Amino acid sequence: MTRASEPSRRALLAVAVAAAAIGTAGTAAAATSAGAAHGHAGPGLVDNRAWTSYADWRTGTAKGTRALDAARPGLVIATPAGTADYTDPHTGKTATWEYATWTSPVHRLAVPATEVIASWNAHTPAGTWLQVELTGTYSDGKATPWYVMGRWAAGDQDIKRTSVDNQKDGKSSISTDTFAIDDAASGLRLVSYRLRLTLYRTPGSGLTPTVWRLGAMGSDIPDRFTVPASTPGLAKELTVRRYSQEIHAGQYPEYDNGGEAWCSPTSSQMIIEYWGRRPTAEQLAWVDPAFADPQVCHAARFTYDYQYGGCGNWPFNAAYAATYKDLQGVVTRLRSLTDLETLIAAGIPAITSQSFLKSELTGAGYGTSGHLMTVIGFTAGGDVIANDPASPGDDTVRRVYKRREWENIWLRTKRYNASGNVVSGTGGVCYLYFPANPSAGQSEALKAVGVR
Repeated sequence: MTRASEPSRRALLAVAVAAAAIGTAGTAAAATSAGAAHGHAGPGLVDNRAWTSYADWRTGTAKGTRALDAARPGLVIATPAGTADYTDPHTGKTATWEYATWTSPVHRLAVPATEVIASWNAHTPAGTWLQVELTGTYSDGKATPWYVMGRWAAGDQDIKRTSVDNQKDGKSSISTDTFAIDDAASGLRLVSYRLRLTLYRTPGSGLTPTVWRLGAMGSDIPDRFTVPASTPGLAKELTVRRYSQEIHAGQYPEYDNGGEAWCSPTSSQMIIEYWGRRPTAEQLAWVDPAFADPQVCHAARFTYDYQYGGCGNWPFNAAYAATYKDLQGVVTRLRSLTDLETLIAAGIPAITSQSFLKSELTGAGYGTSGHLMTVIGFTAGGDVIANDPASPGDDTVRRVYKRREWENIWLRTKRYNASGNVVSGTGGVCYLYFPANPSAGQSEALKAVGVR
């Protein structure tokens, strides 16, 4: 779970006044009810675009990069465009790096968006790192600045992976990993965007990052305190390793005070191992041998965002998953539990983000301002089977939660906190990890939920 005292850094239309939220909740529910019967929370709420193929990488504008025509196509440094100094804000160290860039073509959003979240999958050997930026055009015709969506490396020896605070232009801002329109109630939206990759390496080394996937999810989820109920359609449970974050409480407090806040990397590690990947003994050698489940400690260290001060940066978790051989990771939003059923039927578990009061989720035994858990199946009655890392031990991680309760706390964008104030909900956010070469059935399921 995240720290209960911290405000949510997911905007999720949170700047809209409470009165506007209450006024639109009924309209949003009515608008989405027809779609829910078919597994949708309404038409045109989410737009996913990713660049993954050799043809994709040959589009856009390259300055010192080249497309890699391989079994897994990617983007690499060819001849650096120049050198640049970077002072790491978390170490104070200044170093000179060779760099090259690639800028995507303009992507016009099918859904003019209030929020955009980028995702990337890459290999960054020691001596390399990358930066992802976004710029776009508003519905009023004005342009955004170039926003940094993340500075990232798989390791933590060259730079400290980081989000960048205090990015704003009076119309939009970046909250850790999320671009958000500041006043969604005004009607302003982002109608198009471009992404820019900058690849860095130690001068003269000949090294290069390899980027296999770059994309973003734009969304315009209406304010809603409740969502229509979906109809159960699947009874199936996937066999997913169970890990508790709680047994790591106090371990490695430099990574957000130890395991109490490690719901995201703990969930990520469960699904990484579901796909048959895990850290090697050499990679785990730094972990105290007295600690159980050392791979969870490893996941926490290598998802940690040094600016946010936590392991819950969504794209950093997806990127961590993709450091394992032939795995992809994306951040998206789903529209209903029917979408989750589609994925589970194809053998794809999902990591979901939700916030709730203790009284709103029967059997949880806690309330949270933000928590990740892994959905692994559905009972014959349609209830949600989840591996919930906020459990006292690995043997108690598997939980069954009431379908209606769980669906609402996951998909709503507005809720009341313990003080009775209106705060944001996560609006169906989830991480999806899946093979670089998914089966035909997996590809169809991903396509059905808007991911390619």
